[in-house]
Amino acid sequence: MTIGILSPGDMGHVVGDVLHQNGLSVITCLQDRSQRTRELAQKAGIVDVPTYNQLVIEADIILSIMVPAQATKAATAIADALKETDTDITYADCNAIAPRTVHKIDDIITSAGGTFVDASIIGPPPRRPRATRFYASGPNLDTFSTLNNFGLDVRPLGDEIGQASAIKMCYASLTKGLTALCTELLTAAEMLGVSDALAAEFKLSQTALYDRMERGLPSMPTKAKRWIGEMEEISDTFADVGLTPNILTGAADMYRLVSETHLADISPEQRDKFPNLEGLIAVLAQHIQNKL
Repeated sequence: MTIGILSPGDMGHVVGDVLHQNGLSVITCLQDRSQRTRELAQKAGIVDVPTYNQLVIEADIILSIMVPAQATKAATAIADALKETDTDITYADCNAIAPRTVHKIDDIITSAGGTFVDASIIGPPPRRPRATRFYASGPNLDTFSTLNNFGLDVRPLGDEIGQASAIKMCYASLTKGLTALCTELLTAAEMLGVSDALAAEFKLSQTALYDRMERGLPSMPTKAKRWIGEMEEISDTFADVGLTPNILTGAADMYRLVSETHLADISPEQRDKFPNLEGLIAVLAQHIQNKL
C-alpha cells in the first residue's frame, strides 16, 4: 500500500517513518507547509508529491494528522481532489476534534466518493512499539486496520462514527486539562508569593504529581498553540452532552496565555532552550504582571 500523510509535523512525520520502516510507501503534499515540516518529512523518508490530485491518485489511505483548526480545511481539499480525479480512497481523520466536527468531515469525504474512518491518537509519537494507540470507529475499518501489520497499534471501537474522537476528547481533557490547571495554579502561587511553600507541600503530599509537573511542564510551551483548539473541541464535546464547557475553555485560555510568550516559539528540537519548571513559571508570572 501507499499511505498519504497530512501533515508530517511532530506526530505525523513519526507515524510516516514507522510505516516507511515497515515497508510501505509514504507520501505527502507539502503545499503551504513550513520549512521545518519539509525537513521532518525528508528525515522520515516521506515523498512529497506536487498536488492533492496526485496524492489521492497514488495513496490507498490518507491519514490526517494536524492541528484541530486545519482538519476541516484539509478534508475539503482532499474531497475536491477526489471529485476532480474520480478516485476512491480511505480517509482517516486522526485529529483531536469533537464528534460533531468528525461528522461534518465524514459528510465532506463520503459525499466526494471517499471512505471515511474516525480515528484518534492517544500517546506520544510512536517511536517505541505499543506506546501509541490509534483508536478507530466507523463502518469501514478493514483497510485502516491493516496498518496493524505495519507498525501501528490500531484498536477498533465499533462501527459508529464519533466513538474514536470521543475517547480522545475524554482522555485529553485529563492529560492536557491537568497540565493547564497545574500551570495556572503554579503561576498563581508565584504571583501570590507562596511558590516555595507550595512546592515543599507538593513534594511532601503530592510527590508523583509534582514529579510529573517538573518533567512535563517545561516542554509544554512548544505545544501550547496547538492545544488551544484541542481544548475548544473538548469544550464543544462536553457541551453537546449537557456538561459544562467552561473547565476546558479555561484550559484553552491558559494555553493561549502561554502562546503569547517567547517560550512558545521554541521548537521541539531545541530542548536545550527549554526552561526548568521554575523558569517557566517565572516567565508566565512576569508576562501576566506586564499585562496588569
